[in-house]
Amino acid sequence: MNKAKLLLLSAALIGSLTIPLQGTSLVNATSSELIDSAKGSEAFRVYVESNNKSTKNNIKNQYQVRWELTENGFSTNMNQNQYEALQKNKNITVTKIDKVTLDADVRSSEFETMAGEYPTEQTPWGIKAIYNNSNLTATSGGAGINIAVLDTGVNINHYDLTNTVEQCKNFTTATPIVNNSCNDANGHGTHVAGTALADGGSDGAGIYGVAPSADLWAYKVLGDDGSGYSDDIAAAIRHAADQAVSTGTKTVINMSLGSSASNSLITSAVNYAYNKGVLIIAAAGNSGPSQGSIGYPGALVNAVAVAALENRQQNGTYRVADFSSRGYSSTDGDYVIQQGDIEISAPGASIYSTWNNGGYNTISGTSMATPHLAGLAAKVWSQNPSWSHTQLRTNLQTRARAVDIKGGSGAATGDDYASGFGFARVQ
Repeated sequence: MNKAKLLLLSAALIGSLTIPLQGTSLVNATSSELIDSAKGSEAFRVYVESNNKSTKNNIKNQYQVRWELTENGFSTNMNQNQYEALQKNKNITVTKIDKVTLDADVRSSEFETMAGEYPTEQTPWGIKAIYNNSNLTATSGGAGINIAVLDTGVNINHYDLTNTVEQCKNFTTATPIVNNSCNDANGHGTHVAGTALADGGSDGAGIYGVAPSADLWAYKVLGDDGSGYSDDIAAAIRHAADQAVSTGTKTVINMSLGSSASNSLITSAVNYAYNKGVLIIAAAGNSGPSQGSIGYPGALVNAVAVAALENRQQNGTYRVADFSSRGYSSTDGDYVIQQGDIEISAPGASIYSTWNNGGYNTISGTSMATPHLAGLAAKVWSQNPSWSHTQLRTNLQTRARAVDIKGGSGAATGDDYASGFGFARVQ
């Protein structure tokens, strides 16, 4: 298995990667990060809206537009003095755009395999569990379906991913949407992509994801430090939906990221994509086991929130990890998805997958559970190409109901606030 061509990262960089988990938090950028109080000259991101078309166009001519995400608005960069001046205009609404950073609830890597080495496992426990086959040696399926991984980027030269890549785009640079650029110096995005669709490499000796024949759309929406802006994420969601329509293909969006608070730009983008026939699958978050701890966009009705399972049994089933965010017990048993509900569970603790150094790594989080379900969605959709995304979602729910989860805090018989409908599997 020749991996000499794979990209290598320096030992110093690899040693610094101790935060590759799900769960991001939207926080307002601090004044120390954005504003020079003396000069007011340091630029920061804002969203400008005006119901007056003439006013909007006039402002657009004064600033470099980044994204137009609403009919009456656009994002751009400006300094504090410009921001304060626009706030005085009653015909304009200008708000600072949320900054996205990795969640403080961090679980660092357990071990790491360097580039050029064979994986210690070709079908990790989560893959075997979702296939319900302890003797599984390879996976299959997903042909014709796109999995858009919105994350820190992907090492598209990784031996087990390079044959799956169809799109590689960067939404974080000064110039919006840079094609053939999605470098991942963090590791998180590469790990997520591997779980969803790693194909074992050209010689079949590498690692396998759930749906190895699916096509990877690698969209870099977070920087190498795991931080980014909500308008970039929203733009990528909308772009994936538009690409799905223009290419006439079925698309699953995987978002192993989230925040404690709802964001209007991301919410609008999720609704836009869902209305275009795209299935959005998002991490529930790593803020459990308290009730009401599911992050956004996972908490949205038009996104499938995924809880994380551990590789151990309790009450005769897999156990929901304590770190996995929970919904509300008041909605237990109704088998109806409301805002803030867990929908489906999948393996998410101690997950072994591809890493950005060309090797492999084991990490935990609902970030890791999400691509298991995204891969399953692609595999099932490929087998039923005439289905709509809502029919696919219903089928995934039915599969989950067949494998009830009763282990872990809050888990109980039937639909519960810890595991949702249950564990959706291939068979």
